[in-house]
Amino acid sequence: MDESVADVVLGALVDEGRVLLVHRSPDKRAHPDVWDLPGGCVEEGESELGALWRELREELGVDITTDTVSQLYQLTAGPAEEPALVSAWLVSDWQGTPLNNAPEEHVDIGWFGLDSLPSPGHPLMRPALLTALRGAGG
Repeated sequence: MDESVADVVLGALVDEGRVLLVHRSPDKRAHPDVWDLPGGCVEEGESELGALWRELREELGVDITTDTVSQLYQLTAGPAEEPALVSAWLVSDWQGTPLNNAPEEHVDIGWFGLDSLPSPGHPLMRPALLTALRGAGG
């Protein structure tokens, strides 16, 4: 992995045609005050799926089943001087009830269906989420 590029993982928890999004704090440096997928940076020595499991456990209090996730998309985002490799994963199997365990990062969490999906922080996220929701019976 290129150390000058941040490696970020995001998880799209999908259930009954709805996806769980977090409303990012207005104080966040990247994508403030928008609805987004939960997740965060991959730490040194961690795999993407290991980071995804850790981030969703920390932020939402859920334990995902990493062998059932599938990749939604991967893209490079952010300014040229601080790029981030973003990998978003479709998560359909987890234990626990998602809660906002990171109120300093997210001011709210919510479930959204096809007809109520807000505009996310990155334009490529919306079509990927719409395709995932249609495939999940949305």
